[in-house]
Amino acid sequence: MNAENFQDTTVLIVDDEKHTREGLRRSFEDEFDVYVAANIGEAMQVLQNESVDVLVTDLRLGGEDGMDLIDRALKLPKPPVCIMMTAYGSVDIAVQAMKRGAYHYVGKPLNIDELELVIKRAVRSRSVEKENRQLKQQVEQHFGLENIIGNAGAMQPVFDVVRQVASTRATVLVEGESGTGKELVAHAIHNLSGRPKARLVIVHCAALSPQLLESELFGHERGAFTGATERRIGRFEEADGGTIFLDEIGEIDASTQVKLLRVLGERTFERVGGNKPIKVDVRVIAATNRHLEEMVAAGDFRDDLFFRLNVVKISMPPLRDRMEDLALMAHTFLKEFAKENGRQVREIPEETLRLLMAHRWPGNVRELRTAIEHGVIMCNGLKLLPKHLPTFLREEGALPLLAMKPGPGNERGRVEPEEEDLNLSRLESRLIARALERSRGNRTEAAKLLGISRRTMQRKLLDLEEGRGKTERH
Repeated sequence: MNAENFQDTTVLIVDDEKHTREGLRRSFEDEFDVYVAANIGEAMQVLQNESVDVLVTDLRLGGEDGMDLIDRALKLPKPPVCIMMTAYGSVDIAVQAMKRGAYHYVGKPLNIDELELVIKRAVRSRSVEKENRQLKQQVEQHFGLENIIGNAGAMQPVFDVVRQVASTRATVLVEGESGTGKELVAHAIHNLSGRPKARLVIVHCAALSPQLLESELFGHERGAFTGATERRIGRFEEADGGTIFLDEIGEIDASTQVKLLRVLGERTFERVGGNKPIKVDVRVIAATNRHLEEMVAAGDFRDDLFFRLNVVKISMPPLRDRMEDLALMAHTFLKEFAKENGRQVREIPEETLRLLMAHRWPGNVRELRTAIEHGVIMCNGLKLLPKHLPTFLREEGALPLLAMKPGPGNERGRVEPEEEDLNLSRLESRLIARALERSRGNRTEAAKLLGISRRTMQRKLLDLEEGRGKTERH
């Protein structure tokens, strides 16, 4: 259920006083799908035959006890959220109702606006709890391959190619922005390759100078260069019988490219300073965040090496193109970092998810992991709240509600203020007019679009009408 759309919310009101239950029905029937009952028997008939989201019951139901109704309702296969109302209010009764499973407690005489707010909060709470349960179940399952978290449509081609290519000996080139999970793809291919007990050797090519990289990949003989006091086995030899993952392959220099080309073609190489050919059986997976085709065209990367690497290409989508996976990722990282840091935090409320969904994530999954880790460390409670997130996310979420201004420099998801009249009263009037236009005059729908209650909407419309009347009289 969409927590902000209450038209499908079913509310059962139980009160033995007819004018009370009928008055509540009239007050809420435009906002919710309302049923009424005068006693426990009528209430249970509705609860057993209809899908009720919220039960609002009086404590005194003639000779019956509303507490008993709550007990029976909460034992149903799909129990409603229960709210107790009574004129016989006391702290003891409120505590007893909450202990027996009631969500909230309101006293009579009723404040309609307060009760409406409590019902909506109950629906939101139930919706978030349901989403958290579903996400927790998904976290326990394997989505995608190995540790790749994702169920988005943009990830399905990745999974399909990984499954298809894993059992072969083909060289794989993984392209994608930094932080998209290219190394996880290498792990998945290796683990599904039929030789998972063999080694997966990872080399970060951009982290080493050309001389050190060549020695790292192919090893060196004693005396090959200053400081080479003994023979060293290279990473290709370590990976013999397994897989080598060459991350940021676009950063290797021309001489190393030549040696790598020979390894891919002949499966042989010599150590630096040596002349004895060494033969290896190694599966090569390379990754890059650069466009190798453009580098080839510019003369910065050998075309023959590119063709050797590009036997099978896998393109990793950026996080902004698979935002439907964000909640699942966030909950997975939450669980991981809570365990790692000894925190009790278990839930990510809807308000926090909204902030996460509003960000563009230029650093992709890696940036999201860092943000969740920060939040877990800053959280001492059970829920990861917006205040626990990094400052830049909170500042983005605090931007005013202004129109999106299209333009060549405007990234998707960024809000830029239009250079126009910023008078708050006039801006509010225009927003209300837009909402009414979009909802075709339906005030309830317009109020939902604006994120306000129907009564607030009616009050604002009256204020606007009074303001126009004063203007016309003057």
